[in-house]
Amino acid sequence: MSRRQTLKTALVTAVGAALTACSRPPTPATASTSPPAGRWRMPDETHPHELTYMAWPTRRIWGADASGVRDDIAGIARAVARFEPVVLLADERDVKAAAKACGSGVEVLPIPVDDLWMRDTGPSFVLGPDGIAGVDLNFNGWGDKQAHAHDARVAREVLADEDIRRIKAPIVGEGGSIEVDGQGTLMATESSWVNDNRNPGKSRNDIERALKDLFGATAVIWVKGVKGQDITDYHIDALARFSEPGVVVMSTPDPEAPRDVWTAAYDQARGVLDRAVDARGERLEIVELPEPVDVGRRGADFLASYVNYYVVNGGVVLPRFGDARADRDAVAVVRDLYPGRQVVQVSVDTLGEGGGGVHCATQQLPKER
Repeated sequence: MSRRQTLKTALVTAVGAALTACSRPPTPATASTSPPAGRWRMPDETHPHELTYMAWPTRRIWGADASGVRDDIAGIARAVARFEPVVLLADERDVKAAAKACGSGVEVLPIPVDDLWMRDTGPSFVLGPDGIAGVDLNFNGWGDKQAHAHDARVAREVLADEDIRRIKAPIVGEGGSIEVDGQGTLMATESSWVNDNRNPGKSRNDIERALKDLFGATAVIWVKGVKGQDITDYHIDALARFSEPGVVVMSTPDPEAPRDVWTAAYDQARGVLDRAVDARGERLEIVELPEPVDVGRRGADFLASYVNYYVVNGGVVLPRFGDARADRDAVAVVRDLYPGRQVVQVSVDTLGEGGGGVHCATQQLPKER
């Protein structure tokens, strides 16, 4: 019985019951090097989830900040577990501590990791006539910027554990560098794809063809992004998200913010999206989600983006930054974008210092339907 079958049974028989960590060795996932064109499609995030994957940060990466970032991850895991099961990967020596911090609604799976960014290291799941598959984007530490011996294997380990078909992508990238509407439209930043630290010798057209084949897209909207200023080379999921087909919510700088590479990237992206059409040939509606202003003294890498939220079954998990007015306004905007879903805010102070947020730390396994 696979983990998904086990979770289905557990939910039917005892909703909210504790899930038991499984220590069996993974079996090899069925792999293919590339999918037949048009066979698979990536559903949008509002598609029902079987569960959410997360990962436990290690001290070898986070050092003195490990306690703080672990508090953030545990807070996110507990928030997500209110809506759907959570499976958290952790080094074997960290399993007990992670389970204690996250509570009984979170299953801790002993799979070695380097870091917590499951959106980037985990598989990006796609659906097709044969069920479900996971795209392994060949994580390389965001262009060899960070040690990733374990994280490079996370996608294949997860797929082997679930006995889900693995699709090895012909390109290198991360899950946070794509955003889909589930209806054939994909958004991406050139800076994190058309980059020699991931895809040397490949043109934007080469990469676009691969993205279309991998994720079932018929239209790709490219924005320029920013190279070399953050570890991800500017992922799309901190800038712009689809709340539904035809509606894009953008992380919007304060009008009084000083001009820099980030405001310039926003302006360029806004211009592109104002003119863009989706896979249906329709113009996009742009919804602004203002960034916080009063976040205290933060490092240069601090990610103050409410757009890096995560949609769960029946809810949305949204960052809280401590700017009371901005936090309150963000909840109101997101409630309007996702009517009928409960919006839960969580603090991500240390996580934000590491350049990421709620969405970066999570990866959904969609239900097959």
